[in-house]
Amino acid sequence: MESSHKFLPSVVIILLLVVATEVAPTNAERECEVQSGEFTGLCLIHDNCAAVCVTEGFTSGRCSGWNRKCMCTKSC
Repeated sequence: MESSHKFLPSVVIILLLVVATEVAPTNAERECEVQSGEFTGLCLIHDNCAAVCVTEGFTSGRCSGWNRKCMCTKSC
């Protein structure tokens, strides 16, 4: 019984490492996010926000936060 108590923490650590390596993307690019300088009003439709962000030189945009700001995104 005592040997199983010594073995269990090792098994848990190995399982956590396996799960962490499966979940974490290895070649993912970081994404930078900046509030739109041109979008006015509450951001309710993601497509409208994205269209404004593209005109500002970003790759996309989305409505974010409880105050519904248009946040533009691009790869860092």
